[in-house]
This record gives sequence, C-alpha cells and structure tokens, in this order.
Amino acid sequence: MLIKKIKKITILVCVVLCSVPTMAQDLLARQAPVDRKLKAVDSVALRNIILQEEIANPAEGLYESWDNTYAHRATELPDSFLIDLRGFHMPTDNRVVTSNFGARWGRQHKGIDVKVYIGDTIRAAFDGKVRVVRYEARGYGKYVVIRHNNGLETIYGHMSKWLVDENQEVRAGEPIGLGGNTGRSTGSHLHFETRLCGVALNPAIMFDFRNQDVVDDFYMFHRNSYESESVAANNLRGVQGKNYGGDSDDIELATAAPAAKYERNVRFHKVQRGETLSSIARKRGTTVDAICKLNHIGKKIRLMPGQILKYN
Repeated sequence: MLIKKIKKITILVCVVLCSVPTMAQDLLARQAPVDRKLKAVDSVALRNIILQEEIANPAEGLYESWDNTYAHRATELPDSFLIDLRGFHMPTDNRVVTSNFGARWGRQHKGIDVKVYIGDTIRAAFDGKVRVVRYEARGYGKYVVIRHNNGLETIYGHMSKWLVDENQEVRAGEPIGLGGNTGRSTGSHLHFETRLCGVALNPAIMFDFRNQDVVDDFYMFHRNSYESESVAANNLRGVQGKNYGGDSDDIELATAAPAAKYERNVRFHKVQRGETLSSIARKRGTTVDAICKLNHIGKKIRLMPGQILKYN
C-alpha cells in the first residue's frame, strides 16, 4: 500500500515538473507581444525626448551652453566631424558672390559676401533655433545667429530688418530678415558665415552659391585640413579666386552661373577711393540717375571704397 502511494506521489511530481516548462513557455509566448509593444512605445517616447532636447538646445554635444549674449565664441574643435548638409536652403536667391572668405584689406574676412538689395528676403539655411538677434554698429549691423542640429551655426549680417526673435525655432527656407546695408558695410549685401564650435569655416567648402546648391550631401570636417580646403574652395567657387582687393575693378557676370537671375550683359563696378557717382557714370558710359535707380540709392549717398554698384 505504501509502495503504491509512493508511486502515485512520484508520478504526480513528475507530471508537475514536466508541466512547468510548458507553462513557462506559454507565459513567455503571451508576454512577447506585450514586450514588443512596450519596446515600440519606449522607442517613440525616446525619440520624442531626443527631439525635444534637440529643439531646446541644438547640437548640445558640441556646445556647452545656450547663450544669447555673444555672436560667436571659439571652443575646441573636434578632430573630425560629419556635417549633414541635406535639407539646406540658400539664404538668398542671388548668385553673385562679391567677396571671398579669407584675408581682405589686412584682416580676416570670416564669411562670404553675396550681392543682395535692400529689402531682399533672407532665409534660414537649415532647420534650427535662433540664438542671437542683435545690432552691432561697427560690425555685423542687424544680424541673426542660428544654431542648427547638424552642428553648424550660421550668421546673417548687415540686414535692414529682423523677422525672427531669439529662441525661436525656424525651418530651412523660412524668412529671417531683409537684405540691407547696416553696420560696417560699404553697400547692400548679405554677409554669410558658417561656424563650427565658434570657429569660422569657409562657406564655399560646403555651398556653391553660383549654382544654388550644396557641394555634397555631407561634409567631413577635419581639423588638420579645413584651412587648405578653404583656399581650394575659393579657387573653385570664389570671386575669380580673388577678393575685393584684387586687380580687377569689375565683377563680371562670369562670377555667376549661367542661370543667374541677372541678364548676361549686367555689369558691376567696384568703387575706388575718390570716385563719385558722376565719375563712375562717365567711366561706364551711363548716367547718375540710371546708377541710382539700378541700386536703389539716392544721389547724395556717400560712396565707400570697395562698394559694389550695378551700372547696367
């Protein structure tokens, strides 16, 4: 009798033990879809958190702080950094580059100058967040600084009017200001800078204003080669490889792509020291009235050496 009871107990224990893995498998099978759903929810939540952090402080990994009090402040550059140029929008439709990045008039020109007229729309180059909206009488004039998620900061100088506020989120192509001639400027134009960690990079390395396009979808920045790349970029996409101070007093349409908005016979004159509207009109075979009308200026305007004027 005792032996029979022991056998029954043994059989029951075996049955229970054998059923445990099956029950565990059933439990895991039921849990798997729940885990996948939770993972999906977690992924969405994580992406939203990351997005909100990027909006709150774009390129946080490169910049220690968000500060509206200065235009730029150089910090240590990474040895290399991949900059995503996709989604870029030209800040202006104008294609005529009037001054290169680099040495100019005994000092460093930290951006490029693009011919625009007072009132022309200036647009954000990438999605990002406006860090600075300020006026600087002896420098940028009315300018805007935008920090972008790809690590770059862009600066737009000499504008006549702001269309954005500090800490405002902007999309690529969104109007941020109007072209002008404010600050230290010798004629209406857009001064455009691209900076990484506060250090100025030649925009011509990444962008081709004459063809209104980026050079590539990505730019791999290398700390030990970006300066030499800047020289090569000026030769490829600059003002005939020169700046304002070059030998030529003309900026021909050769500096613009064939598809530029200007007609092919349009010419520009660079003002020399001592020149007046009358002397320029005589030299170019036109009239003072025509020059004033083309450039939206008055006859009593004070001309500055290096100023660019359209004369036909």
